[in-house]
Amino acid sequence: MAISVFDSRIFCNTFGTQAIRDIFSDEAYAKCLTDVEAALARAEAKVGVIPAAAGAAITDSLNKAQIDFERLAKETDVVGYPVLPLIRQLAEQTPSDVSSYIHWGATTQDIMDTAVILQIRSGIQVVRQEVLNLITHLTDLARQHRDTPMAGRTHLQHALPVTFGYKCAVYLFPFMQHVDRLNSIEQNNLLVQFGGAAGTLASLGPHARTGLRVRAALARELQLLEPPITWHVARDTIAEILNLLALIGGSLGKIAYDLIIMSSNEFGEVSEPFVPYRGASSTMPQKRNPISSEIILAASKLLREKASLGLDAMVADFERQSGPWHLEWAAVPEAFVAAVGALHQANFAIGGLIVNTDAMMRNLQSSRGLIVGEAVMMGLAPHIGRQPAHDIVYEACKSAIETDQALFDVLAANEEIKSKISVEKLKGFCDPLNYLGASQLQVDEVIRLAAQYVSK
Repeated sequence: MAISVFDSRIFCNTFGTQAIRDIFSDEAYAKCLTDVEAALARAEAKVGVIPAAAGAAITDSLNKAQIDFERLAKETDVVGYPVLPLIRQLAEQTPSDVSSYIHWGATTQDIMDTAVILQIRSGIQVVRQEVLNLITHLTDLARQHRDTPMAGRTHLQHALPVTFGYKCAVYLFPFMQHVDRLNSIEQNNLLVQFGGAAGTLASLGPHARTGLRVRAALARELQLLEPPITWHVARDTIAEILNLLALIGGSLGKIAYDLIIMSSNEFGEVSEPFVPYRGASSTMPQKRNPISSEIILAASKLLREKASLGLDAMVADFERQSGPWHLEWAAVPEAFVAAVGALHQANFAIGGLIVNTDAMMRNLQSSRGLIVGEAVMMGLAPHIGRQPAHDIVYEACKSAIETDQALFDVLAANEEIKSKISVEKLKGFCDPLNYLGASQLQVDEVIRLAAQYVSK
């Protein structure tokens, strides 16, 4: 019986996808554990730690083994870890002359950590594809709306004119960096774990290098990285993975927060794709709530929580931790499911986003020129100095608000301004379309950089 939104029959596709749940299911985890045990047997056979024929025989048996999950759950509840109960089942289905070589010289954490790394490797592939899809959608929006003017806002107040394409390019850039970070994780963090009871590899015999050779062979068998030392209590690699997923969630949360506000009736600038009854209210027929954005925002908060658990798990005691490791058992699967679920929702929302350019223009003009106060100030500054220009425009803005006039009308009546610049030049300063700065050029540069990701 599910108690989490991540595996709930009701909420599972809201907060995740089947593809990522399949990677972190019980069945997939048991398969990874079994694959690690088989790979260890092959590695040890090649190094000569166990009989040469044992590696292939164990692998063949483990590939065909059937797991009784009800029994595994009951015995795990007793032992506290699933590896010993799993080994019992695997040994029962392996020829007796080689079954004793299963798990030779390993400790439970070796197998569990390596199995999780295999899951993480598969999970990264799903995350990357979702991120690349989002890069494509954001690139399309940035290109399409490169020149679409709208109000830029700071502290939720009109600040300066921007373009919607600029806004989308700001959203886009972090996801390009996230792809680079995912690549870095693959290059540095996918470490095999094999150290034995206290990490010293003493169980592999009197020759110190034997254990190191087995670890290297195990890494090759599983196509993982070989660490220079056992990392039972050095959990920074896992914490980094969790924090990267939280970074992705943070970038998604920023987009979602903007879309929620921009889709409000008062703004009306964007709306999520229309699907009948999506975002519907049980009592208010007019509602079209930004459901995907709301889910993304919630997921981004959940991901920060999982990242925090990963950091807590780093504070481990001595050579094998007495509890913090268990935090990762909850954090890693749920973080991947939450991240992929949020990305999936983002691809739906951004991929079909409805952009109301008329509303953007209407909102841009709603302050009747106040949004270009800086433009007027900077235009006057060469003639009367920056601070006097600031003071004059400040008073003009104050007067425009209090008398409900357009800023241009107030400025045009100011004798000092009229003595310094022409009416035509003043009109130019008051046109928000003349004060977009380098926003469009920055859009072009981000789109240029994104091309190398979109094409992958």
